Amino acid sequence: MLKVHDLVVSYGNKTILKGLSFEISRGDVIAMIGESGTGKTTIALSIIGLLREQSADAKISGQILFNGINLYRLTDQELREIRWKKISIVFQNVDNILNPVIPVYSQIAELLGGKSNREKIYGMLSSTGFPINKSNLYPHQLSMGEKQRLLVAMAYVLDPDLVVLDEPTSFLDSEAKDSLISIIKSLSRSKAVLLVTHDLDTARKLSKKTIVLYGGNIVESGPTEEIFSRRGHPYTRGLIRSYPDMLRTKDLQGMKGRPEFIENGCPFWSRCTQHIDICEIQKPIIKDYGERKIACHRGGIIPLLKVEDLGKSFGSEEILKSVNFEIFEGETLTLLGKSGSGKTTIARIIMGFINSEKGKMYLENKPVEKWDAEFYRKVQIVFQDVRSAVSHRFNILDAVMEPLVIQKLGDYKQRVQVVKKVLDEVELPIDENFLHSYPHHLSGGELQRVVIARAIVLSPKLIIADEPTSSLDPSIQAKVLKLLNRIQEERGLGILFITHDLGVARKVSDRVLRLNNGIIEKERLK
Repeated sequence: MLKVHDLVVSYGNKTILKGLSFEISRGDVIAMIGESGTGKTTIALSIIGLLREQSADAKISGQILFNGINLYRLTDQELREIRWKKISIVFQNVDNILNPVIPVYSQIAELLGGKSNREKIYGMLSSTGFPINKSNLYPHQLSMGEKQRLLVAMAYVLDPDLVVLDEPTSFLDSEAKDSLISIIKSLSRSKAVLLVTHDLDTARKLSKKTIVLYGGNIVESGPTEEIFSRRGHPYTRGLIRSYPDMLRTKDLQGMKGRPEFIENGCPFWSRCTQHIDICEIQKPIIKDYGERKIACHRGGIIPLLKVEDLGKSFGSEEILKSVNFEIFEGETLTLLGKSGSGKTTIARIIMGFINSEKGKMYLENKPVEKWDAEFYRKVQIVFQDVRSAVSHRFNILDAVMEPLVIQKLGDYKQRVQVVKKVLDEVELPIDENFLHSYPHHLSGGELQRVVIARAIVLSPKLIIADEPTSSLDPSIQAKVLKLLNRIQEERGLGILFITHDLGVARKVSDRVLRLNNGIIEKERLK
């Protein structure tokens, strides 16, 4: 029904939409999600033919085909004939749309050509949950939620083929929102619907397919449940992590940086924690990956570590029995299990401290055949017992610097600067007194931060955190967990988090694997 091809929209010298292409068929509800300012409303106004009325310097190219007709070849009069009758819209700015001097009933009657069809008008108002006894009131006498319902009624009253919903639930409480979503679903069964919104809850509940928009580009699209359950593009993951979800227990986690309109390269590269050189100079082509499409030079979020069929015995006791899992860039995967279940054994095998009898391991899709300097630049560990993790003979400067010395990176002056930078990153002092103090001078929380600083000083891709907060009191534990969350957000760290504490697991994890008697029993997606 609607086919958008290579849509480009600019205001003056600024290009807002950069070659968008998508289709909507009858019966489809497609959500377009993204941060504010990424071009969602511009798409809505382009489709309804009101873009130039909103901005005189707007320029548009490409095609917007509605039932085979290019809307931008129609005259203003021809567009007016289609608007509301064939294509309607629920506008975002409610108070700017409703006429303040005309009662509600009369505003809907005006759409019907001035005819007072009471049965049709009252029926539509009633179907959206708008109180009929308020139909003769003026807009200023209504609540924001009532105005929102009124706009939905106006959009559907002429039974159009295509409906554009621009933030249709933004002023509603959760109960009213769920009610209106149910109503819109019912009204939209035989229509094509484009929902543009930053409300991810509305998008998930209302749509069948989701398009993710960033910087005026489509970066990912696919079935809504697939998009929300298994994130493909780094931006999609960051967007979903930032949204407060009643069913998610993990703390909110945002994205580094802020939205930018980048003319060259990948639109997201400056905020992406896995970008490579080509991302800065060449725009990625959107490619098919099963049911989804992703525009990313690396094919989406990359796998860091993959463990296949891992097994380990001590004597006659089989500790691990065919363990399989995968950790992705910027993800926290938690191994949850009671003491003796094999969690720390897995960590020690990954780090090369002990051998396994069977199984394979892949780091960035390459088989791990030796644990050399290159491996330890990419993978580091935060040990459970912080007091024994740092030599009591080293002062703090030497302890954090030691990995740089082992890897022969930089001269002394450069190493000191790197140490100061990471200590500041973990919120520890960088003055001479602190740098030359010793582990026994520090509290447990301070020493835990030193151990984390030591683990990230090489800028690894993956950190194994083995019960990193088990010896800390609750207040310090909370600070350390938030610290790990922030470092991951800024660096894109993959974290294998090992714990026996279900409460901690829920607060830090993207996914949880439960380990029992050396077997992974279940996986829970967050």
